[in-house]
Amino acid sequence: MSAPTTTDRPSGSDDSPAHASIDDTLAVHPATHDSLTGDSLGDCLRDLAGEYERVRRLTEELAAPLTPEDQTVQTMPDVSPTKWHRAHVTWFFEAFVLAEHQPGFSMFQDTYWTLFNSYYESVGARYPRANRGHISRPGAQDVGDYRRYVDDRMLDLLSARLPGERSGGSGPEDDALRALVSLGFHHEHQHQELLLMDIKHVLSRNPLEPVGYPGPRVAPGSPSTASWIEFGGGVVDAGNSSDGFHFDNEEPTHAVLLRPFRLADRLVTNGEWLEFMTDGGYERHELWLSDGWARVNEEKWCSPLYWTRDGSQWREHTLHGTRPVRLDEPVVHVSHYEADAFATWAGKRLPTEFEWEHAMRESMVAPPARDDQAHGIDQEYGIEGFHPAADTGGTGMRQVFDSAWQWTSSAYLPYPGFTTPAGAVGEYNGKFMSGQMVLRGGASVTPKGHARVSYRNFFPPHARWAFSGVRLADTQMS
Repeated sequence: MSAPTTTDRPSGSDDSPAHASIDDTLAVHPATHDSLTGDSLGDCLRDLAGEYERVRRLTEELAAPLTPEDQTVQTMPDVSPTKWHRAHVTWFFEAFVLAEHQPGFSMFQDTYWTLFNSYYESVGARYPRANRGHISRPGAQDVGDYRRYVDDRMLDLLSARLPGERSGGSGPEDDALRALVSLGFHHEHQHQELLLMDIKHVLSRNPLEPVGYPGPRVAPGSPSTASWIEFGGGVVDAGNSSDGFHFDNEEPTHAVLLRPFRLADRLVTNGEWLEFMTDGGYERHELWLSDGWARVNEEKWCSPLYWTRDGSQWREHTLHGTRPVRLDEPVVHVSHYEADAFATWAGKRLPTEFEWEHAMRESMVAPPARDDQAHGIDQEYGIEGFHPAADTGGTGMRQVFDSAWQWTSSAYLPYPGFTTPAGAVGEYNGKFMSGQMVLRGGASVTPKGHARVSYRNFFPPHARWAFSGVRLADTQMS
């Protein structure tokens, strides 16, 4: 090969009460969950109710093309049914916002707090994650009733406590409410992406090869010419300690020492991955980490997750249907093990998460804004659909936030000085800092306004159903 030419986590069990003091339980980190837009609390969203409606409407529009039967299926333990995602994000607002802030609060259905709690030990009991597909009732329509019930009460609450015309001057209680609702928005963004990841896996297991969503007709093209962009070493800042919204695992800002390095300006393509496969990439043990090689043999990996062989032709399942693999599109749905093996085969490596972050800051690459019409999903499903589009060439870093999450060589660990917030919010990220690898960037299914340069996505190294791809790195030898 020539130079190259960014969750729901497992749940357990708990016998603690389903309704403790939610303020004590959640204990929102003030520097982490204060704003949707990057502004200070005093200049936060002027129409929180309108943003609530927008976020909630997108979830329903993502589910609308699916049948009730589609929404119930669970094809592996990591996949959650669509209706579960719809119910869980609703439970989040009910349990963490309404329960504490709505006068005269009453649960919609008390058993829902068990069925739709994901992994919050401090909130109460949970239904086993691997068995979510066993829940035939409530059905998809019943979940819709649940969503409308909670939405009506959330909008009443926001209208009463945080009217749209007020932009500041509120007290600590209102600031805490804004923080909770803002966290709920970003939590639902995550589940919108998970919903698409999961239903893709569900539909891929159907021999009828159903089309989940309409998509653009894109003619195959030739891969763009790729090049390397060089970055000097030295001490750089990493992380996020701003007043804008970010998760606790992005904190604190800290100094990192980097050697000079270079990064590919685009992602690895399907055509380049085929070269790897043709050269025995899945058959050569010397290219693989030991655990990865064990997975190759145990699970019979021979291609990316959604590729199938049809005679002499490779075909790829997408959310828009199954079709021939297009050589110019970025490879997607590969594990960290596969990404690392490919990099070894190419004589390169994966970037560290700090190299990736520094490179994007230096390149001044910005994630798609909420009003960006060209990238990211919204009510119109974006311009390029849900499948990552081919690179069209150009200068500078490309395919950063709108194609596939990019594996790094960095283990998911706390930054120096990281402290886990008290209460349930401390269960959001910190307790998963074991056995996971960091991905950076964003994907074609990442909602607009959700990605950040400092955003740390994470999955186990064997995970393949996420929209994950590869950007190569190399160390400058001077």
